[in-house]
Amino acid sequence: MKDSLQNQILDTNDLDLNQKLDRSRYKLEMKGLKERIRVATLFAKQIKRPIVFVFEGWDAAGKGGAIRRLTEEIDPTLYTVHSIAAPTSEEKSRHYLWRFWNRIPRRGFVGIFDRSWYGRVLVERIEGFATEIEWKRSFAEIVNFEKQLIDEETIVIKFWLHIDSDEQLKRFDYRKNDPLKRWKLTEEDYRNREKWGKYEVAANEMFAETNSKEAPWILVPANDKYFARYFVLTQAVNFLEKNLNIPKKFK
Repeated sequence: MKDSLQNQILDTNDLDLNQKLDRSRYKLEMKGLKERIRVATLFAKQIKRPIVFVFEGWDAAGKGGAIRRLTEEIDPTLYTVHSIAAPTSEEKSRHYLWRFWNRIPRRGFVGIFDRSWYGRVLVERIEGFATEIEWKRSFAEIVNFEKQLIDEETIVIKFWLHIDSDEQLKRFDYRKNDPLKRWKLTEEDYRNREKWGKYEVAANEMFAETNSKEAPWILVPANDKYFARYFVLTQAVNFLEKNLNIPKKFK
């Protein structure tokens, strides 16, 4: 796998979901990647650059696992994970981006979004919580929102964890049969599978409309969890190091 964003894929149909990583190589590679993430976030704190990670993807695609590995070596005082659920009544009474502006990290800190403002053009679009006029208008609003962050020297990188329908069903059934994981699963998760095609169309349109060099979408082949976590950390650390220009003496 290449360590850069070259030949960036922006269509889920072009992803190779058969990519795998054996456990021994995974453990070896992750140790070095986590150390590089630790150094990068400490340097960002020193030069007061905020960092925003966005995680989107299918239910059971492994977003939580990837986030845990991303943060394992980061100073816990530097980052906050925001698990985004349905908006509250107060949030519904305001512009949909309002609740995200309130969560943007301070200079030198890291904000990690498990689901994000992209719900506007995914869930709200497909489930009818936003009108067609509203969600179509949101593409430009989101691009402008992220441009404002970047203009304030925020580093923004966005991940979509992609699995196929068969893998998702396998993971759902595993959760259903595991007493410790059953709480993660609802009947709605199974019902949403009926709209797989609509969500995939919406996701691919989202990538096309909101990708940029400064705030790229990284599509992650996630059928194999080891490969997905390695891929996320590799892309994250390379993007951070490229944007931070960390001096050798700091490493």
